Amino acid sequence: MKAFNKVLNLICLSASLAVQIAGQTTQVRTITVKSEPKTIVWIDDVRYGRTGEDGILTVKTLSYGPHSLRFRADGFKEITKAIPAAQQGSIAVPLVKTDDKAELKYQEAERLSSTDRDAAIEAYREAIKMHPGYTRAYIGLARALSENDDADGALVAIRDLRKAAPANAEASAIEGRIRKDGGDEAKAIAAFKRSIAEGKGFQPEAYTGLGLLFKERAEAAGSSGDFRNETANYDEAAKNFHVALKQLSGAPDATVLYQLIGLVLERQKKYAEAIAVYEEFLRFFPDSNDAPAVQSFIDQLRKQMLQQE
Repeated sequence: MKAFNKVLNLICLSASLAVQIAGQTTQVRTITVKSEPKTIVWIDDVRYGRTGEDGILTVKTLSYGPHSLRFRADGFKEITKAIPAAQQGSIAVPLVKTDDKAELKYQEAERLSSTDRDAAIEAYREAIKMHPGYTRAYIGLARALSENDDADGALVAIRDLRKAAPANAEASAIEGRIRKDGGDEAKAIAAFKRSIAEGKGFQPEAYTGLGLLFKERAEAAGSSGDFRNETANYDEAAKNFHVALKQLSGAPDATVLYQLIGLVLERQKKYAEAIAVYEEFLRFFPDSNDAPAVQSFIDQLRKQMLQQE
């Protein structure tokens, strides 16, 4: 481990640079972590990716504040590690093998969730039977049921979870999405706002859900000629998307938020602002698969701006 740390310290373990997001200068903090190969890494419960075969993952976050790092690898006990605001350099986090049957069954469910949802649902249920009150298993079960078009079953899973964890921000965010997809906007907004409150203001999934809800309201208002409500709802959508983007703090899912914000600004004919957002996307995620499409958005908007002059 000492030899590894010496090498790691030579790989430019942390650096900072200035970027412009939504017109504000933000410092980018680059953190390199070392753990087991293929370890999933979250920062403040936002997924940033997996370590490689060498166990190394370098992530960029837009904050120098204190953070919580969470690590999970198949066959190992999941752990959470706090990192202070002043933390610099490498972060090495060795994991310990687990023989907890419920945790291993939960890990199996997570693996299956992307390939065999029915089998994943069964595995989540087995993990819960082995460990009643297993919060993460309930969350996984609710997501899997929702993605399997079983909204009622997902809501039951959330209800059961709340018996063990009455205030769970992630569960409320999932509920909000289910309510929104079911067309119950009032309950969706209530669930998203409850999620934000339970997360003490931090819940990018809930803010994104609210943004999408208001974006859809704006589109409906615009199609019916109600331009006043179209503008008001686009403004509300943009506000919530911006908060979600800030909280995602450079995570891979932030790529979607950049494009949603850009789209809303385009709909509002705020072309210069949309271009600024797209350009920031390209600076921050130059290797993204979406980069060529985003560059084409910029080119088209510049042409539209020239035609307006």
